[in-house]
Formats: sequence, structure tokens, C-alpha cells
Amino acid sequence: MARYLVHRTGQALLVVWLAYTLIFLAVQLLPSDPVTIFLTSDSAVDQAAIDTMKHQYGYDQPLLIQYLQQLAALLRGDVGYSLTSGEPVTERIGGAIGSTLALAGSALVTAAVIALAVVAAAALTPSPVLRRALANLPPLFSAVPVFWLGLVLLELLSIRLGVLSLFPDGSFLSLAVPVLVLAVHVSAPMAQVLLKSVEQVYRQPFIDVLRAKGASPAWIFYRHVLKNAAGPALSILGITVGTLFAGSVITETVFARAGLGSVVLQAVTTQDVPLVQGLVLLTATVFVAVNLLVDLLHPLLDPRILKDSRQGSAPALVS
Repeated sequence: MARYLVHRTGQALLVVWLAYTLIFLAVQLLPSDPVTIFLTSDSAVDQAAIDTMKHQYGYDQPLLIQYLQQLAALLRGDVGYSLTSGEPVTERIGGAIGSTLALAGSALVTAAVIALAVVAAAALTPSPVLRRALANLPPLFSAVPVFWLGLVLLELLSIRLGVLSLFPDGSFLSLAVPVLVLAVHVSAPMAQVLLKSVEQVYRQPFIDVLRAKGASPAWIFYRHVLKNAAGPALSILGITVGTLFAGSVITETVFARAGLGSVVLQAVTTQDVPLVQGLVLLTATVFVAVNLLVDLLHPLLDPRILKDSRQGSAPALVS
């Protein structure tokens, strides 16, 4: 397990470093440096002010020196300074990330509950018609855009029924409705993969043995099928982190919530490149961290992963 942990952690750190490198190179492909792009929108700024600010941010240094200086600063936890406010990017993001984490975390848990409920109902219902209807729900959830569902619920609950404020007021609904909007979309891929995995497990011979012994359908599903089918769904859970973050930004914008959504909107509107860099790097880091956690949880579901990782082969997640 220690070898597996070191190997996966090393891979995660490599991915974060490559993500930082790609972000740095993408900035170099801009028509000019971030300071010049930011300041030239103001016709009152002269070249001397631009040169001074470029020197302060280090954009007048050679490309390799900029890369090494920024990488060294990143290792110290310094992501740079926002061009619009002058405050550290970490503080600018840190002041807004709490609301986004509350929304995204609640939506992730709700999405997992929705996916499990749909799959359990489809697996345990004796009606083939109802089973097909439940199996068609995830594609429907995936097809519904987050912003459209948010606007529809906002129109219905705020304007027509008057039970939800147009602006966050700290009430239960002001958080529950955005969470539901985001969770419906995020639950779709988890439910689809879990449904397919459950079908594969039900075709295994040991399920017939359990039925022959008189085990109830619910006991078979929750005790045996769900555990064996959870591996692929857990992998999808890690992959959907990017969708979850993007959906959180859109949902916060629709429901006028203070969070990273407003920070992203402001950074893009004002062409605050260092802040955009910090946000992209944060997204990549969270994505890698969650997938690392998923990789570390897989051996708990299937211990063969540890054995097969030493042999260099990929195990089947369904037994």
C-alpha cells in the first residue's frame, strides 16, 4: 500500500507541475504580457507606468527566468498578485472559495444520493416499464443545461411563487435550490456508469448462487452488487469534478451567489491574467487531488489493484 501511495502521489504532483507549465506557456502565447494587456485598456496610462509595473511583476525578465521565479514562488504558496486589486491571488480566491466549496460539496453529496436512488430503484423494481423509465432519467438529467434549469426554477420559485429571494438571503432554499440545480446535472454520469456496472455484476455466477440460497433482492443489491459495482462509478465521481466546478460558477452567476463565479467573471472581464492563472491552477489542483483520493479509495473496494499495480496490469473492477 505504501508503494502504491507513493506512486500515485508522484503521478499527481507530476500532473500539477505539467498543468502549471501549460498555463505558463499559454500566457506567453498572448499578444503581449499581462501587465501591458491590462493597462493599455486605460488610455491615460503612459509607457513609463507600464514598464514600472512590468518590472514589479517580473514580466521584463527572460522567459526562463520568469518560469523559474514563478515556479519557486508557487512552491512557497505564492501565486502572484491580482492586477485589479493588487492583493495576493491566494487571498482573492480564499475570500470567495468558501461559498463555492459549500455549494460544490453539497451538490456532490446530493448528486451521489440521486444517482444511488435512481440505480437502486431501477435494480429493485419488479416492473420492466418502470425500470426502463428510471434508466432513461440519467440521459435526461445530462441533457438539461445547468443555466436553463436554474433560470426556470428562479422564475418559478422567485417570481411566480415568491418563496425564494432573487438574491441569497441565508435561508435554506437559497442554498438548497442551487445545490439541486447543480446536483441533477452532475448525478447523470454517475448514475449511467453505475447502472451499467450493476447490470454487469448481476450477470455474474455468484448472484445466481445467492438467489438459489434464498437471499432477498434488496440484500443481494446492497450487500454484494453495490460494492462490486462501485469502482467505475467512483472513477466517474473523480472525473466529474471539472464539471462540478464549471457548474458551480454558472450556478453562482444565475443565483447571484458570492463565490468563485463572481471572481472568474471579474477576472475575465478586466483581463486580470494572474488571477485567471490562479483560478485555472486551482481547478487543476482540485481535480488532481480528488482523483488521487479516488485512486487511494479503489484498493479498499478491490484489493487486487495493489497486486496488479505491482505486476503492471490493470484489474477488472467488477468481480
